[in-house]
Amino acid sequence: MTSSTVRARWAARFLFFACGFLFATWGVHIPTVKAVYGLGVGAIGGLVLAAGLGSVLGLTQAGWLIARHGARRVAWWGALVSAVAIALLLRMPNLVLLWLLLGLFGMASGLLDVAMNADASELERQAGRPMMSAFHGMFSLGGMAGAGVGGLLISAGVAPDLQLLAVALGNVLLVAWSVRQMVPLAPQPETAPAGRFQLPRGRLALVGLLAALGFVVEGAMYDWSVLFLQTERGAPQQQAALAYASFSAAMAATRFVGDRLRARWSAVGLLRASAGLAAVALALVLLSGSVPLALVGFALVGVGLANVVPVLFSAAAQVPGVSPAHGISAVASLGYCGFMVGPSIIGFVAHGSSLTVALGLVVGCALAQAALARRALRD
Repeated sequence: MTSSTVRARWAARFLFFACGFLFATWGVHIPTVKAVYGLGVGAIGGLVLAAGLGSVLGLTQAGWLIARHGARRVAWWGALVSAVAIALLLRMPNLVLLWLLLGLFGMASGLLDVAMNADASELERQAGRPMMSAFHGMFSLGGMAGAGVGGLLISAGVAPDLQLLAVALGNVLLVAWSVRQMVPLAPQPETAPAGRFQLPRGRLALVGLLAALGFVVEGAMYDWSVLFLQTERGAPQQQAALAYASFSAAMAATRFVGDRLRARWSAVGLLRASAGLAAVALALVLLSGSVPLALVGFALVGVGLANVVPVLFSAAAQVPGVSPAHGISAVASLGYCGFMVGPSIIGFVAHGSSLTVALGLVVGCALAQAALARRALRD
């Protein structure tokens, strides 16, 4: 292995880590934003929506931008703009500009997401073996580190403005080195005209549907697992918080061994087993009245979901007649729509019945993912 290859792989790991760290920083400081601007829950929801809409815009445009300017340049500008947006998070003079800033943050993050995944796909192709899961493990590790560092700095009384500026500068420095080590993407046919996003069809649409189903399950864990233990099982807040912690920690740990699983199992077999495990584990959570057993169940959901995105993004990068950037862009866009819409639907269903019933629909999403795996990922 050449030194340039080693540097390129570490650069990809650092990109995923930096992206996860930045996302976690935004999440940690949502209460800070609420306090500084004097916002209610509805306004915070609007900011989250702005970031989500910006992400979809970035994801849908990333394919042709990478084809025209290269993954290296798109990754750099995506990382730079998202870091600047974090640095300015508490300095907006009014809510409209704050909303636009969060939309810009989401868009830049979406561009970075596709660029770094296209880079990871190219490294995987050159190596001739699975590598995507470990890269996504670095994203999870970055998220955990960002949340941990943010919590420590808040406890230490460090001014939030200084925290955000330090995170932004650290990310820019890390990314500045990383993008210089990125490998050029292999030439691929382009099927989408520049400046246009075409809805995926055929195999790519099925892969995108599987991504959307998987992101519905993942989004449900992010948004509803803690509340489920509090309201449905009567767990105290500090114990209920372990629901998300157990899920995310298990997902991160599994991703670091995921490439070994991908090397031994077919994509269809691994996705079926992963989605099936997530469905069974979540059903265990819903049927059990025990909080400790529920925490084990949430951890197993994390194990089941750990390899879903790496498997699907690798598949999207290998669809014949479609460049890796366009494939990942299309699948990520559909997947993120599931991430945004799914938790909202769960909330509406829970309002009309119960959170247990609503999360039962999520079990159905995981089962549907397992059922469609062969059709979408056949060789």
